[in-house]
Amino acid sequence: MKPFDYVAPTTLDEAVHALAGNPAARVLAGGTDLLAQLKGGRRETPLVVDVKRIPDLLSIRMEEGGLRLGAAVPCIRIATNPDVRAQYPALAEVASLIGGTAIQGRASIGGNLCNAAPSADAVPLLIVLSAVARVAGPGGIREIAVEDFCVAPGKNALGEGEFLVDLFLPKPAAGFKAHYLRFIPRNEMDIAVVGVGVSATVTDGQITTARLALASVAPTPLFVREVTEALVGKAPSAEAIAGAAALAEAAAKPISDMRAPAEYRRHLCGVLSRRALTAVLQ
Repeated sequence: MKPFDYVAPTTLDEAVHALAGNPAARVLAGGTDLLAQLKGGRRETPLVVDVKRIPDLLSIRMEEGGLRLGAAVPCIRIATNPDVRAQYPALAEVASLIGGTAIQGRASIGGNLCNAAPSADAVPLLIVLSAVARVAGPGGIREIAVEDFCVAPGKNALGEGEFLVDLFLPKPAAGFKAHYLRFIPRNEMDIAVVGVGVSATVTDGQITTARLALASVAPTPLFVREVTEALVGKAPSAEAIAGAAALAEAAAKPISDMRAPAEYRRHLCGVLSRRALTAVLQ
């Protein structure tokens, strides 16, 4: 690892100032990705900006319209928070899937998003929960829908000098459910071969909202909008679920690698989508 300078700001303004004019600087939230990249020589930086002392990035707040989740909140705090477990159980479950116990004490959902890995477990669920990212930078504060946040493998929509402050998740309506399923070769601490996040609202026997997103089958986590169009307005049924799962399978653009061939990944998209949709539409 090459030497670098280190700062730990305590306010958003201090963090913006530290990053200003230094495009090679890197933000450290949990460090589970960044430190491994620096140690392995896959990334270099003259400056690390540790944002774990900024209150906005460490808070879990229930607001009138939903949940505001700080970008640097460790996964273990999300997985064990009683409000999150009660109102966003799928989010608590995903937070408990990211790495082992030691990793969960450092890794954050915000970091999982910013790392922009196609296989990120948290991102498909954030997409189906309609999460919105709040970003700070030299131009002030702006918001980005999570489905637009990852733009290429390892690349996100943050501009020069910008960093993720928090995520806002709208309050679930009555009849709303969300679920995340993944296929991994081992029981834990593995990268998903395929991941599927789904959400739906059923009101008076009719699907009124539906979202589905995939991991590990495209250059970025993939929001399958065709599923929304296919399900909204229909009654929950095996036929509707099968049709939506087929759309998810068709939308996948997987590659073959050491973990699975492309055709197997595409097949898994259909299987996991059907199972996840069944779970939320029961």
